[in-house]
Amino acid sequence: MARAPLLLLLAAACLLSFAGAGANAAGRKMVGVYELSKGDFSVKVTNWGATVTSVVFPDSKGNLGDVVLGYDTIAEYVNGSAYFGALVGRVANRVANARFVLDGKVYHLYANDGKNALHGGHRGFSKVIWTVKEYVSGGDTPHITLYYHSFEGEQGFPGALDVYVTYELSSPYVLSVRMNATALDKATPVNLAQHTYWNLGGQGSGDVLGNTIQLFASRYTPVDSTLIPTGQVAPVAGTPYDLRAPTAVGAHIHQVSGGSSNGSTIYGYDMNYVVDGDEHALRKVAAVRDGASGRGLELWADQPGVQFYTGNFLKDIHGKGGKVYEEYGALCLETQGFPDAVNHPGFPSQIVRPGQGAYKHDMVFKFSF
Repeated sequence: MARAPLLLLLAAACLLSFAGAGANAAGRKMVGVYELSKGDFSVKVTNWGATVTSVVFPDSKGNLGDVVLGYDTIAEYVNGSAYFGALVGRVANRVANARFVLDGKVYHLYANDGKNALHGGHRGFSKVIWTVKEYVSGGDTPHITLYYHSFEGEQGFPGALDVYVTYELSSPYVLSVRMNATALDKATPVNLAQHTYWNLGGQGSGDVLGNTIQLFASRYTPVDSTLIPTGQVAPVAGTPYDLRAPTAVGAHIHQVSGGSSNGSTIYGYDMNYVVDGDEHALRKVAAVRDGASGRGLELWADQPGVQFYTGNFLKDIHGKGGKVYEEYGALCLETQGFPDAVNHPGFPSQIVRPGQGAYKHDMVFKFSF
């Protein structure tokens, strides 16, 4: 994945400062880290990229652990290229050839993944400062609401867009993520995704190949060698992508290609699944369990797809607390519209038009131990 220009990153790093957990944060444009806590369950979020930097809850023996990959400093998030914990957009995942046609006009995006656009371009929503609109650190429903105004032409996308995301804790051990976006003056594609890397054994504890994964998806969208969907929607039955029953993450991982690096095939999952059921209804998407720690994660969401990614490109990344992250060191479950939907009329539309309703995307993570 391409890195943003160094001068931009250095300039952004100069802006960074920290806000205390009890600060009155409404309307702030500085960069801070904000903690939400409810008993022994806590989540930290930064308004750099609307990023989840930690999720802490007990294991089966009562030991607290942080289960998301990330960095110790905000400057490392600014310079990082793995999208740890970020809110990605305006359009998550890939857009083929970094172009699309909408209402008869051709739009050219910033190509940052070979010839394709990935996660909104080199400076998508994960690489900007969001405004903290509301912050309640504790109580019955600790939450933080972040806002970003995406301007006309940002990374090549048409029209201005107002975007909000709320992270909220509820009992017991539930994290809700609510996203919405309103097109202000032009039709535009919108597809937001939450890009947290999960390791239920604890961040930096090793690979997740022994975790069991269950995806409530009977179909998937096959891709070409550059991970762009072919346009086909195929059944998972009889393929290594069939994860409808609880299956070890590593059981078939060397039978699936997750892209290439320097001409060599990278094995692992990096695939969009078509979630069963009503694509607009909140429904169960996935369940993950780590046998060693006893921790579990159940994901519910209201999007048509979910990208299952197994950290195939992680390599020698120095993360939190001196941990080093390697291949398969975490998994991502990114609920979303289908990748490259703007170039596939047969996929569910991701076009948002002024005055015709906002884009909405809800996720619920239910943790257990």
